[in-house]
Amino acid sequence: MFDLPVETKAQVRTYTRFRKELIKEGFLMLQYSIYIKSCINKEAALGSVRSVNRFLPRDGHVRSLIITERQYENMMILVGEEDRNIEILGDNRTIMF
Repeated sequence: MFDLPVETKAQVRTYTRFRKELIKEGFLMLQYSIYIKSCINKEAALGSVRSVNRFLPRDGHVRSLIITERQYENMMILVGEEDRNIEILGDNRTIMF
C-alpha cells in the first residue's frame, strides 16, 4: 500500500517509476495504490519486501502487510449502488467489470 505525492512533474515521475517497478517485481493492482503479490511462503514474502525496499521512493509512505492465503480468502468485497453491475468471480476475490 502506498501514498506518494503527485503535485509536481518530478513527483509524478517518481510515482510512475515506483508503480512500474512493482509490476516488474510481479505485483498486481488490487485497488488504486494497493498492490498484491502471491508468494509461496513467508520467506519469499519477506524477500519481496526487501526487493521493494531497494526502489523505495524518498518521499511518501509505503506499507507492507503479509497475510496468509486463508486470510485473503476471507476478504469481503462491499460495493455501492454505482457498482452493482460488476460480476464477482470465484470466492469473492476477483471482480470483473
